[in-house]
Amino acid sequence: MKNLIYKSLILSLAIFVYSCDNDDNDNDNGGTNIVAPTSYDFSRNGESSVSFSGQTTRLTQAEELYAALNSSEATESGLDLMFNGDANGSAGFADASLNGTSKIIGSKTAASTLAGSATTKQMFDDMIVDYANNVVPNWTSDAGPGQPGAISTPDGASTYHLNGAGQEIDQLFFKGLIGAFTLDQIVNNYIHPNQLDSGTRIEDNDNDVLSGDNNYTDMEHKWDEGFGYLYGLEGDNLANAGASPSGSGSLLMKYFKKINDEGGYEPGIGQVVYDAFIMGRTAIVNKDYDLRDQQAAIIKVELSKVIGYYAIHYMNDYVAKLEVGNIAKAHHSLSEGWGFLLSLQFTNNGNDEPFLDKATVEYFLANYMGDFHNMNPAVLTAPASSQYPGMIALVKQAFEANGVTLNID
Repeated sequence: MKNLIYKSLILSLAIFVYSCDNDDNDNDNGGTNIVAPTSYDFSRNGESSVSFSGQTTRLTQAEELYAALNSSEATESGLDLMFNGDANGSAGFADASLNGTSKIIGSKTAASTLAGSATTKQMFDDMIVDYANNVVPNWTSDAGPGQPGAISTPDGASTYHLNGAGQEIDQLFFKGLIGAFTLDQIVNNYIHPNQLDSGTRIEDNDNDVLSGDNNYTDMEHKWDEGFGYLYGLEGDNLANAGASPSGSGSLLMKYFKKINDEGGYEPGIGQVVYDAFIMGRTAIVNKDYDLRDQQAAIIKVELSKVIGYYAIHYMNDYVAKLEVGNIAKAHHSLSEGWGFLLSLQFTNNGNDEPFLDKATVEYFLANYMGDFHNMNPAVLTAPASSQYPGMIALVKQAFEANGVTLNID
C-alpha cells in the first residue's frame, strides 16, 4: 500500500505529464505527453465539463441545519424537514433556493454501497428527536447527570446545551456527518468503481458519449461529484484550493484545512489531495482507468487521516480540559470526539476497508461513551502496552496496521 501511494504521488506534481496507452483522447496528440491542468478546470468544445452544483447545495443546506441545531426555537418537524426533506424534496430552509430540490442531506448520510448503514442513519434521526424534545425544552435548566440543560465555562464565556447524557447534540451530529456524509460520499461512493464504472459508463466514456444534454460523460460527472463534497464551497478560491484550501463550511473541508495549514498535523495534504483529484479527472478524460484508481487510492487514505487525527485530538482535549476543571469545555470536546469516532467507520484504507470497523466503533460508543457524566478517561488514554489499550492507542494502531502513521501524540 505504501509503495502504491508513493508511486502515485510522483505522478501528482504541480504540472502532470504522463503517457496514455489509449490513442483516443481529447488532446488528440497520439496519446503521448498528456498535460493535466494545474487547477480543477476541464472543458469540452470550449465549455466547462465540470459540474458539482448538487454538492454545493447540500453543503449549503448543512450550514443552515447546523445553525438550527444551535437554536432554542428548533422543532423536531423543522429539523427533520431540513435533514430528510418531504414528498416534494428538500424543505424547511429559510433560504428558499435550498427547498424543493432532490438534494437532501439525509438521503446521502451513511448511504454508500461500501459503508452505508440504515442503523447509523437512524442514529442521526434519533439525535434530532433528542435535541428537539429534551435539549430545547430545558434550554435554561442546569445540566447534570440524567438532566438535560445548560453548562457554562468557569469564566462564563461559553455555554453549551447538553442532553441527559451530557452530550452536545450539534457536535455529535455534525462531526458524525463529516464521516457519514461528506467522507463516505467521496471515498466509498463517487470515486469508487461502483459508481464510476456502473452500467455502460466505461463504454460511454471510451466513446465520449455525453450524459443527456450535459457537457460531460457520466464517469466524469461522478468524479466531479466526489470532488464537490470536499470543494463545493470553495467558490472563487477553487483555483488555489490545493495550496490554500479555504476551510469553508462546518464539515470535512473545515478540518482538512486545519491539518494542512502551518502548525497542522499534515502540512501539504491540501496539495496532495487536490492534485490527485486533478490527475484522476485527467485520467478519465484520457481513458486510463488504472491511473484513475491509483489517484482514488491516494484520496481515500489522505482524507481518512483527517478523521483519525481529529478523533485523537478531541479525546486528548477532553482529558486536558477535565484535568483543569473546565467541565463545560470537556463535555464540548468529548462530544466532538464522539462524532469523529463515529466517522471512523466511513474511512477507507485505499483497499476499500475502513481503518476501524463499524462494529468496534459502535461497541465503544455504546458501552464507554453513553454517559459523559460518568466517563472514565482511562478508556481513552490507557497506553497500547496495557491489558486494555485506550481508544487513542487503538486508533493509532488501526492506522499503523494499514501503513499510515498519524503525527499526533
